[in-house]
Amino acid sequence: MSHRPSATPALLAGLLMLAACATAAPLALALPEAPVLLLGEQHDADEHAVLARASVEHLAAAGRLAVLVLEMAESGHDTHGLPDSASETEVRQRLAWHEPGWPWARYGPVVMAAVQAGVPVVGGNLPRARMRDALQDHSLDDRLDADGLARQRQAVDDGHCRLLPAAQLPGMTRIQIARDLSLAQTATRELRAGQTVLLLAGAGHVRRDIGVPRHWPAALADQAHVVWLRAGPTGPADVAGVADAVWPTPPVPEKDHCAELRQHLAPGRR
Repeated sequence: MSHRPSATPALLAGLLMLAACATAAPLALALPEAPVLLLGEQHDADEHAVLARASVEHLAAAGRLAVLVLEMAESGHDTHGLPDSASETEVRQRLAWHEPGWPWARYGPVVMAAVQAGVPVVGGNLPRARMRDALQDHSLDDRLDADGLARQRQAVDDGHCRLLPAAQLPGMTRIQIARDLSLAQTATRELRAGQTVLLLAGAGHVRRDIGVPRHWPAALADQAHVVWLRAGPTGPADVAGVADAVWPTPPVPEKDHCAELRQHLAPGRR
């Protein structure tokens, strides 16, 4: 598998400059030509949405952006056919936007940058109506090899603060795999020769070792470019075999994301 070199500080500076002053030139040589560009964000890092918007604007200005695929909207919802003058209300209706889960104030500018550039926005996430089936679909276990499945289960366990009852972990892992598969299939359907599909999702979804690229043929996975947007310090060991580049951003204020989950899970259920 051939991976591209990691992003340099000059790349990040160029992206931030683009977001600040709408200058596309700094990104001209920074974003690679690839059939799919995957941006893995941290959902509470506002700078990541700024960088995603900058990427949309640059690729669209260069005529390279085929479509924007989002984890933040379900598969089956898209803006195909909407004019570039469509209102935010129209766009949100077409995407069946779920505001409590995905703050429009954060993601709306990314979405509208694509729409106003005449680029379709497509939901890629697994519809909630299909999650119950995925929970019990044992064939999803076979989408990853034994090592990958173990790592995915560990990632799901860690993501739930290790508070999930052990009996629920296999099913919750299948849902995660199904979501990755849905994103992968959506991006594949939207491929356009000579253009780039930009996929924006949480960092865990874009991982080369267990995420979306694992559900593509090797040829497409090798040509895709995976970027992790990381809030705070990072090192080469953090991305080995997982991403092709890291775009670091300032750390976000620390927050105990497990506290709320603990309120919903009774102690001792493990």
